[in-house]
Amino acid sequence: MRRRLRIGISSCFLPPDPNRPVFTPKRLLYVEESMAHWVASRGALAYPLVTTGPGSPPPSAFAEDLDGLVLHGGSDVCPRTYGEEPLETRWQGDEPRDRYELALVEAFSAAGKPILGVCRGMQLLNVWRGGTLYQDIATQVEAGRLHRHPEHYDAHRHDVVLEPGSLLAGLHPGAARVTVNSVHHQAVKDLGAGLRVEARSAEDGLVEAIRLDGPTWVAGVQWHPEFAFTGPHSRSEAGADLHDDEPLLDAFLTASAERAG
Repeated sequence: MRRRLRIGISSCFLPPDPNRPVFTPKRLLYVEESMAHWVASRGALAYPLVTTGPGSPPPSAFAEDLDGLVLHGGSDVCPRTYGEEPLETRWQGDEPRDRYELALVEAFSAAGKPILGVCRGMQLLNVWRGGTLYQDIATQVEAGRLHRHPEHYDAHRHDVVLEPGSLLAGLHPGAARVTVNSVHHQAVKDLGAGLRVEARSAEDGLVEAIRLDGPTWVAGVQWHPEFAFTGPHSRSEAGADLHDDEPLLDAFLTASAERAG
């Protein structure tokens, strides 16, 4: 009997906080629950991935042991990671997390293991391939639509247009335009080497999904599939009007299973 798939999920970083009642001076690692539940909804085992320290195995050990990698959403990518200075202090992102996740991406890519990036994760994949980001859509994109609403948060949404012939178009035959949630203020500016655009925002044309050319399955979406998920084959109220991302998860897990043999 084939073992269950083992999927690693990159951790979000929570920096030290003098106002936090516990672990005040410590950096904490966490995974948002709905992400773990979405990844595991097809029977895979979801593993939050910790950072590596002195004397611990390198990131390549995770790639050897696991079947695929999901890059979590969260904090901004630091502009210095793609060769720019932050336009404002609040947009300086999380440089230590960038280094941690880029090391994971390099390790899983070198091992030929599938990678799926979500929101920040998609942006990081673009930076990994030498691309750049808009540090703030409202500031840098003329006529850019509102892609993040602080009050509506995961209930904020817009339409995206699927590129003909793309992976996403193949997963959703007959659906040229779909509705997704939108919880980001940064976006792909210059596309990284070897990447193809899979979907764009219907109103302002910003890149909303990407895929890497080549034998290894690497893809990313700007929206959060996990936010609309509450259990096997079910949709939350916040995601009732969104398109179904279960085919994307299935494609990622299928690629992971094929690589695992």
